[in-house]
Amino acid sequence: MEGNGLVAGLDQARTYAGAIDCDLHPAVPGMGVLLPYLNDYWREMVSVRALDRLNLSLTSYPQNSPLSCRPDWALEGGAKAGSSLQAMKDHVLDRFRPRYGILNCLYGAQVLHSEDMAAAFCRATNDWIRDHWLNHDPRLRASIVIPSHNAELAVAEIDRRTDDFRFMQVLMLVSGETTLGRRHLWPIYERAERLDLAIGIHAGSAYRYAPTAIGWPSHYVEDYVAQSAAFESQLQSLISEGVFAKFPRLKVVAIESGLTWLSGFIWRADKTWKGVRAEVPWVTRTPSEIIRNNVRFTVQPVDAADDGEAIMRLADHIKSDELFLFSTDYPHWHFDGDAVLSGRLPDGLFRKIASENALATYARLAKADQVMEVVP
Repeated sequence: MEGNGLVAGLDQARTYAGAIDCDLHPAVPGMGVLLPYLNDYWREMVSVRALDRLNLSLTSYPQNSPLSCRPDWALEGGAKAGSSLQAMKDHVLDRFRPRYGILNCLYGAQVLHSEDMAAAFCRATNDWIRDHWLNHDPRLRASIVIPSHNAELAVAEIDRRTDDFRFMQVLMLVSGETTLGRRHLWPIYERAERLDLAIGIHAGSAYRYAPTAIGWPSHYVEDYVAQSAAFESQLQSLISEGVFAKFPRLKVVAIESGLTWLSGFIWRADKTWKGVRAEVPWVTRTPSEIIRNNVRFTVQPVDAADDGEAIMRLADHIKSDELFLFSTDYPHWHFDGDAVLSGRLPDGLFRKIASENALATYARLAKADQVMEVVP
């Protein structure tokens, strides 16, 4: 465990000091905090069109659902969970003592129908994250919120963050209006690869189409379970359309995707590719090899009865211990106490998941350190 501050043990006494938390959720408390970052036109539109009355919290985690937030991470007075930096410090940063925590802000700016409005609110959200989160805790890093349904506007927003190395990746949702491998989105991937930004694909949907292939479900549990099928489809799209052939250095991080579906997907994808590979001649490697090289997965939520056994089995099936990234998924309720990872994991695998895999995935982590060292 030398060199990263991690302390390995045989049980839950193992600590996460020095780990890299790859999924923290800061919540926009209300549109009012974004107004200073909007230009005169959009501030007027907020007033004229009563946009401040909209609930732009994404519905993947309904605010009033008790399962959306761990009870001990809830905020007093009905404040939106995740909206307090001090609470995040108390609950995660000072408790688990990670070296870094990556902020993934899930907010309705990503899914507004108007492309210009979405771009304006994404830009405001990123500015707010910079000023109210990144500037107040040196351990924090962030994902860039983009209007992904317009590649030109998305690239413009990515370019605005080029020189701020605290932004680690570009944030997209797993379900939207199109499969993510389609070529009209390639300018986003080109810019991400050039700037050493990962592409973070998070569970969630714009809900402009049914979240399942057979129509609209009746219950939240159906939607929740169907998210893993969406990740399978998007991974297949990225592979088959040739994204990784065109951008071989690109790293994609599946966030809150679950893990147990991965083994069966890899077997099926490899087998099918061998039979119909003439259809996609640019895919010159097996899907499993592409995933090993280019795709990573956050570990929370772990959808298995024994998360340690499941992770070890998956690492064995895919022949890699580099796929999984530590995450708490703060403030959502996917584990109790300090049991983010099973204490049964071998020390080497634990170390990989806790920090080494993230350092290899997010190239800008080291760059941010170098920039901060020279800032007086």
